Amino acid sequence: MKKPAKKIYSYSGFYEAVSEGGYVVFAPALSGCHTQGETLEEAEKNITEAIGLYLESLAYHNEAIPEEIKSFQGTVKIPAPLS
Repeated sequence: MKKPAKKIYSYSGFYEAVSEGGYVVFAPALSGCHTQGETLEEAEKNITEAIGLYLESLAYHNEAIPEEIKSFQGTVKIPAPLS
């Protein structure tokens, strides 16, 4: 008998360079799921691991695994305040 195929989840990671060096990354669909890395590659490896552990914890506690809804990044331009 064939095993059912495992479901594959897909989540966005948002990366930000930090002034001290390295990057922080978070998965907006998974509240509180964030990590960091000295390089983009390390940050990507770390967020992949963090998401996996996050989903394992949800499954262990019989909680629903969220599906990601569309997320967007945009830039908002604000004029500098007058002095």
